Amino acid sequence: MTADRPNLATAARRLMATLVVAAFPALLAAAPAMAATAPVATDCTPEASTACVAAIVMDEENNFVPDVGVTISGAEFEAQVTTTQEGPVSVEVPQVGTYTITLDEATVPDGLFPDPPEIDVTAQRGSTARGAITLGDQPAGAAPTAEPGETATGGAETPAAGEAGSEEATSGGFSLANAWQKFGLGIRLGLLLALASVGISLIYGTTGLSNFAHGEQFTLGAVLAFMGINMWGLPFWPAAILAVVICTATGFVQDVVLWKPLRQRSTRLTQLMIITIGLSITLQFTIQLLIGNGSERILNTNPTSMTIAGIRLSSWSWASMAVAVLAILFIGWFLTRTRIGRATRAVSDNPALASATGINPDKIVRIVWTMSTGFAGLAGLMYGLSVGTFSWNTGMQMLLLMFAAVTLGGLGTAFGALAGSMVIGVVVEMSPLIPGMPNDLRYATALAILILVLLLRPQGLLGRRERIG
Repeated sequence: MTADRPNLATAARRLMATLVVAAFPALLAAAPAMAATAPVATDCTPEASTACVAAIVMDEENNFVPDVGVTISGAEFEAQVTTTQEGPVSVEVPQVGTYTITLDEATVPDGLFPDPPEIDVTAQRGSTARGAITLGDQPAGAAPTAEPGETATGGAETPAAGEAGSEEATSGGFSLANAWQKFGLGIRLGLLLALASVGISLIYGTTGLSNFAHGEQFTLGAVLAFMGINMWGLPFWPAAILAVVICTATGFVQDVVLWKPLRQRSTRLTQLMIITIGLSITLQFTIQLLIGNGSERILNTNPTSMTIAGIRLSSWSWASMAVAVLAILFIGWFLTRTRIGRATRAVSDNPALASATGINPDKIVRIVWTMSTGFAGLAGLMYGLSVGTFSWNTGMQMLLLMFAAVTLGGLGTAFGALAGSMVIGVVVEMSPLIPGMPNDLRYATALAILILVLLLRPQGLLGRRERIG
């Protein structure tokens, strides 16, 4: 009896293995069907390891059209979603690559026709690839149609959750509406750049130092607001004010602990610049330790959208632009109408002469460091709100644009930083309209401008030659 038990166990194992082998093809055949019937989340949030595709269906007045069936397919992936009145619907895709957004024409409202009925978008990790299809009152062929591959007809910015950074990931063919929309995005980027870049310019003007850690001060504003709201449970306004105050205090502390002692030791500018690079790296990984390496959102609520002068932006984008304008006007008033502001300009022009007239350069430099970090933190906070998300290396990505802006405007001149920032912002956002220009290379246009300025006019737009060299 006992001798038969191993034989029975062996036979049972062989039977199970045979059943598994026989069922395996059936499981493979059933897998696509199960994937197709699985529910699809329509609020994808782009992160460093996540790629999202969003479908947008609008009428000719750029209003979202609800209840239209859309299929998103590509890379052995397919999902069916339904549009809503609130904004685009987005899904997470398994890998980067090209995906096709196709309308179910049977679900299109009567009297409207898709133009075109399907488009291709390119998904990339860390962003949302948006594809917009316009419903017109004439069938395709009766009016000019968009070329396949255009991903933003109408150029409307979407404020839905999970669409953070989506306007940065949008590309498309040239049209007047799209160009005007991107011009608005460029103005927004230029104003936020100006708010951050003025600090770099003032620090360089008063000390001769190029601060490579300024980008992390930009990120710090968004990080502190995020932590105040989502970790400490503060309401928005107290969290925002606290973030700006802490950013301002970091500049004061830096000058007391680090920069003034180094100035008193007559440390060379090259060594100081290397210290700023080390400080930048330290702050980057400290921020990464605090919030992780993914993308974060300061607010988890969906912002509303507003159309002003034909430009559709989120309400936070318009508010950020207004705050940036007010802050820039304050900086202009401070530099031109106050005693400390005039002393700052004097130290920037000639520190030795300013000192001979009774101005204390050390006090002026401390005020400059304090103001610069505060405005950089405010710019980072406004950027995180208007774009939607930020990450630990956002400041590092923006630093190239800041340096390009202050170099174009003129190193050491606050008003030059404003002019250069506006030019850089508009050029960067509108460069994807160039035929064949990949959207991912739009920041490279800032580098091209930086190189051209250094070759052709190194003093910048508003700078003076004697300040160079």
